[in-house]
Amino acid sequence: MYRIGHGYDVHKLVSGRDLIIGGVNIPYELGLLGHSDADVLSHAIMDALLGAAAMGDIGHLFPDTDERYRGADSLEMMREVCKRLRAKGYEIGNIDSTVCAQAPKLAPHIEEMRRRIAEACGTDISNVSVKATTEEGLGFTGEKKGISATAVCIICGRE
Repeated sequence: MYRIGHGYDVHKLVSGRDLIIGGVNIPYELGLLGHSDADVLSHAIMDALLGAAAMGDIGHLFPDTDERYRGADSLEMMREVCKRLRAKGYEIGNIDSTVCAQAPKLAPHIEEMRRRIAEACGTDISNVSVKATTEEGLGFTGEKKGISATAVCIICGRE
């Protein structure tokens, strides 16, 4: 049986924070605000995976009211999500994702993002797609106020 999941996340850009996207610390004067490391891409992917398995969302598993997750590494959280998926009998078919950011340029970091996400998910890098786009100066991402990410995935198992 195949199941499809969709995830979306957004975080505000602020000074004084690292910019971590897809597990990669990207040199930039601003970072993303959030309770954990605010890795917008990893969060969207986790929500897609959890949604495909009808297992809720990351806010349910890793609430921002729990101090254990303050500054948490999102790829470690992703490992936990994938562990729970496998415990329910699911495997990842593929993940396709898009990051919307006017700046910085993400193209030089995409292969490393794919590698780190694939490793955290326990799947081959060929099953993970990461794309980046701008919004041509429009909206909050175009105005460099934040970064958003979307993800879709297919998981298989459990007949």
